[in-house]
Amino acid sequence: MSVDKLNSTSFIHLHVHSEYSLVDGLVRLDDLVATVAKNHGMAVALTDQSNLFGMVKFYQAARKAGVKPIIGSDVWVYNEQDLNHPYRLLLLCQNELGYRHLTELVSKSYVEGQHQGKPLIKKEWISEANKGLIAIAVSRESDVASALLANHHELAETLIEYWTGIFGDRFYIELTRTNRSNEESYVQAAVSLAERKGCPVVASNDVRFLVRADFEAHEARVAIAKGCTLEDPNREKNYSEVQYLRSAVEMDVLFQDIPEALENSVEIAKRCNLELKLNQVFLPNYPVPTGFTSQSYLIDAAEKGLEAKFPEGVSDVYKDRLHSELSVINAMGFSSYFLIVADFIHWALVNEIPVGPGRGSGAGSLVAYVLNITGIDPLQYDLLFERFLNPERVSMPDFDIDFCMEGRDRVIDYVARTYGRESVSQIITYGTMAAKAVIRDVGRVLGYPYGFVDKIAKLIPLELGITLSKALAEEQTLKQRYHEEDDVKTLIDLAKKLEGITRNAGKHAGGVVIAPSKLTDFTPLYCDANDGALLTQFDKNDVETIGLVKFDFLGLRTLTIIDWAIRIANSIRNEKGEP
Repeated sequence: MSVDKLNSTSFIHLHVHSEYSLVDGLVRLDDLVATVAKNHGMAVALTDQSNLFGMVKFYQAARKAGVKPIIGSDVWVYNEQDLNHPYRLLLLCQNELGYRHLTELVSKSYVEGQHQGKPLIKKEWISEANKGLIAIAVSRESDVASALLANHHELAETLIEYWTGIFGDRFYIELTRTNRSNEESYVQAAVSLAERKGCPVVASNDVRFLVRADFEAHEARVAIAKGCTLEDPNREKNYSEVQYLRSAVEMDVLFQDIPEALENSVEIAKRCNLELKLNQVFLPNYPVPTGFTSQSYLIDAAEKGLEAKFPEGVSDVYKDRLHSELSVINAMGFSSYFLIVADFIHWALVNEIPVGPGRGSGAGSLVAYVLNITGIDPLQYDLLFERFLNPERVSMPDFDIDFCMEGRDRVIDYVARTYGRESVSQIITYGTMAAKAVIRDVGRVLGYPYGFVDKIAKLIPLELGITLSKALAEEQTLKQRYHEEDDVKTLIDLAKKLEGITRNAGKHAGGVVIAPSKLTDFTPLYCDANDGALLTQFDKNDVETIGLVKFDFLGLRTLTIIDWAIRIANSIRNEKGEP
């Protein structure tokens, strides 16, 4: 995105929460980018709450649409006086160094800084890792804002001096006009403070949804996350109906008395020029013996494995197939991948952990067979290697490996010990609000009787991937009630706005990544507050997009039951003295 193009706009949104904020965002990434592009927007930022979950998807979608993507996060900062009420700080990446620092900070907030499930960042962490980052004191909820709203002006000045001491001219004060309590008094106090301390201000709309009409759906989403109803008199109402993606013209009118706040949004966009290197491959290095490369060691191990499989002699057909596969594997740079998989399968077998014989396209590899990655001779069954790896259709190798349910975690632990715990992690997944579930959730926050909502939910067909629109088209009773009953129409219309929205983070059933260095060089990390599991913040598709290779460690109960049966049978035979 050229500077000239950015000069043609008067305002850039730098504070946007998407559906990946999980609690308070309703913005779908594709819709965000499409809306910005349609309105001739030159750039837009994604700043989800304390995470980078949607970053890769957003970056790719924005680039494809000709919109400059600005990457950041709205993070929680420790409040030493009250841990239950942390401050907020907006961090935006200027470049790759800033992205690395943001990744480290966000990861650390989950791994080391969680308090009651909320990831917090300590100020000293920021002072150690801030180069390449622009910081914005969030309106009304930063430490600076809290001091101003409490009329502690000297403290506010001290805090400005602290942050500018860290960030220099990379520190700004956010101004919003979203009709929330104390907002205008804060704006006037913040502008006065900024003038006294020579600190720039920047306009924002603290976006939570795309259009004004989505406010009710947004409030429903927040209520679902907090487990309350919309009519609950004790429900916190922290948002307003104008926190949508206002146009540049609307923002111009809103801040016509503070034009520099608008200008600074564009200046910040010009300063943020992160270029991500995507679709490369970063394989961990397999520790080969002295005198070998990973390529030569794979050839040596495969040739020895072939001889071991056929001690009576190896036919030319097998030799030719083996070397043909090896040439493709080495040419595509995947020798370490095969060696790593062979190594942890060997460890599992040595430690009496049942391993499946292999499935999927990987069973077509003779190299995999002779390395004992699979237990299937592909030539015997006319299986094609090209379905697994094909230089004309470059894709990452992907063995689906089954382990006994009881032993799977031991294998993962072995991999972590071998390649370093800071380099190994499982992969995150995201649950979404599916048709039946969203009906039940929305019915609850609307305060509708359980029996009424349950009957509507049960009218949705039990069909994988069913949507509310499809259910209305196919189920006549549901369609009739929708058109004849106001409560049903209200329920379904609101549910449709939330359907498919990302609801929660979970753990991929089998995906594990092994990075060639520490994981935070590639992906931010997430740590579940309940079980302490360490996960990548990028899902399996995004993990591969940034260049990490996914290894599938699948826990198969069938293998566990077979193992139990064999052990019981052997125990009975031993008791009877049978050989």
